[in-house]
Amino acid sequence: MDAAEYKHIVLGLIFLKYISDAFSDLHEQLKAGEGEFEGADPEDADEYLAHNIFFVPEKARWQYLQDRAKQPEIGKWLDEAMDDIEKINPSLKGVLPKIYADPELNKQRLGELIDLIGAIGFNQSGHQAKDLLGRVYEYFLGQFADAEGKKGGQFYTPASIVRLLVAMLEPYHGRVYDGCCGSGGMFVQSERFVEEHQGNIKDLSIYGQESNPTTLRLAKMNLAIRGIDAKIELGDTFLADKHKDLKADFILANPPFNVSDWSGEHLRDDLRWKYGVPPVGNANYAWLQHFAHKLSPSGTAGIVLANGSMNSNSGGEGEIRKNMIEAGLIDCMVALPAQLFYNTMIPACLWFLARNKANGKFRNRSGEILFIDARKLGSMINRRNKEFSDDDIALITDTYHAWRNIDGLYEDKPGFCRAAPLDQVRKNNHVLMPGRYVGTETEEDDGIPFDDKMKAFTAKLADQFARGRELEMLIRENLKGIGYEF
Repeated sequence: MDAAEYKHIVLGLIFLKYISDAFSDLHEQLKAGEGEFEGADPEDADEYLAHNIFFVPEKARWQYLQDRAKQPEIGKWLDEAMDDIEKINPSLKGVLPKIYADPELNKQRLGELIDLIGAIGFNQSGHQAKDLLGRVYEYFLGQFADAEGKKGGQFYTPASIVRLLVAMLEPYHGRVYDGCCGSGGMFVQSERFVEEHQGNIKDLSIYGQESNPTTLRLAKMNLAIRGIDAKIELGDTFLADKHKDLKADFILANPPFNVSDWSGEHLRDDLRWKYGVPPVGNANYAWLQHFAHKLSPSGTAGIVLANGSMNSNSGGEGEIRKNMIEAGLIDCMVALPAQLFYNTMIPACLWFLARNKANGKFRNRSGEILFIDARKLGSMINRRNKEFSDDDIALITDTYHAWRNIDGLYEDKPGFCRAAPLDQVRKNNHVLMPGRYVGTETEEDDGIPFDDKMKAFTAKLADQFARGRELEMLIRENLKGIGYEF
């Protein structure tokens, strides 16, 4: 079975296992009726709602289904279980997969899969269970994105890029928005960031939109298993913005790169195009302006885009970029290494926008843009893909914060980062590629005179040339031996 189909089967079962474990844990406490649970009815759905736990009807509980996993009707019973759970938990309406009764689905394999997932224990106390399930779910999302190739990018942004965006923006409290939210990874990492820094997740309000209904279901499951309350809507963000009046304090997004079919021809007079009308054939600057439009007066945004967005002049993009720069909207640009993404070999970059760089929240950075060239960072995790290490993320983040913060003690580092004045950006025709600004890394002097280095270099070159001639003659002789001359 293709990964695109298989992921819904696996992720649906993992979700069912988790909510069933969480339900069973509370069910046992309610049945015992001790302390705060004295006199409670373990079959009353309201008791579970009060503890932010989904009520699971008897025939939808994991143990009930696993006991019947080897029977040919297991697919039908799973679909009915998903349906029953949705009926009693309105927030899950239309979210859970009902695909298990498909005649083409091998029921023996399905039963074996149920037994396998049944061995994962999500019934630890406190947040451990949520975190374990979250990690399992995230792991599967990443593996499926890898297996699906290009299409996988529609629902998954590699975890190290999400962690970097969140660490850079530090969303402690306020409204967080993602207009192309995929499976919700930006929101999950924002919650994790707040918890790791002893904040309160209730201080965050989460808003999102996703145009793919299948991906939206993944996102809702992803957030539901962590108990994250998010207002995520289905629809095309450009044509039908479901959060029209929202002004977000933090925007984190990875829109699809260089999209040509974004219905731009129907949006020529849209009020979001404050800095210029984006070309019909590429949505990059439509996304940038959409997110700029969504920022609150002191809001900041981190957006992943294709490298071409930093220097493109086609379709008026150069003029739009110039207007955004002159308006003081660009805060920081980060060039990323290749091979970070599962779904594309297109080099990418990070745009960091700030609605007001002189709002008193941080140092006044008006008239400056920070450029970071991170292309040399990251390490290979397999033959095709790289990821940022914790140290890589800390290096990039600390550099940005040192430049942004009032007492940051920032310093330019040749080959890595430079705080460029606006005049220098103008001289570079408003091109935003960090390589144009950071210069080259200063090499340590090894004490060998330049003339000696050149002599050694030319001798080595001559030796290689001689070897090449020898190889050419050998090839000619061998070809001659089989009756071919040139």
